[in-house]
Amino acid sequence: MASSGTYNFSATNGEIVLAAFERIGIRAPSLRVEHMLTARRELNFLLSEAANKQVNLWKVEQLSIDLVQGTATYSIPARVVMVLDAWIRVNAGQVTQNDRYITPISRTEFASFSQKSTQGPPTTFWFDRLIAPTVTLWPVPDGGAVRTFNYFACVQMQDANLAGGETPDLPYRWLDWFAAGMSHRLSRVYARDLEAIRKADAIEAWKVAASQDTENVPFNLAPGIGTYYRR
Repeated sequence: MASSGTYNFSATNGEIVLAAFERIGIRAPSLRVEHMLTARRELNFLLSEAANKQVNLWKVEQLSIDLVQGTATYSIPARVVMVLDAWIRVNAGQVTQNDRYITPISRTEFASFSQKSTQGPPTTFWFDRLIAPTVTLWPVPDGGAVRTFNYFACVQMQDANLAGGETPDLPYRWLDWFAAGMSHRLSRVYARDLEAIRKADAIEAWKVAASQDTENVPFNLAPGIGTYYRR
């Protein structure tokens, strides 16, 4: 017996919903329109929940904004959930191109700056998580060079629909969690006696998938022990 030799398996949103209903004892012939309406709503609620459990590596995008002298605040796409890393690029595309990492600050830290209109090369940014999010740079960009604000952002998952064989905005390794999470959510509506076991299943499936959704790189800690060697 030979294996398939292919790596094409996926599941549509509709198949995920059918699997979720089966896990709470509701077979396809018993499903009505109201079941599908509930399922579509819960699909998107589940994706919203996943967007809050960042970082989801497959939903990290690199974005950039052209900076304007004297302008501190810029709009960020509404799909952005959080900013991971940011840097200022000077003279993009030229021989003299140079990147400089900048660090995030809180609302309170920004409020504490006494000279908010000071211009210069930006060294910090404040990400204001509004419905229409913004980023504010400090110092305010000056006219010394052509600069862009570049950043890696975690973004929300795309909307989920049941029609047309649409597939979820998830990688292969997260499909079982998606089905488990849906069965938990549907059990709240249609099988309250199974809610506890379906919740445990969803939590376990999340932990398994999340354990692989990491960057396998060294993590080093360097304690500040200089004071131990003072004379």
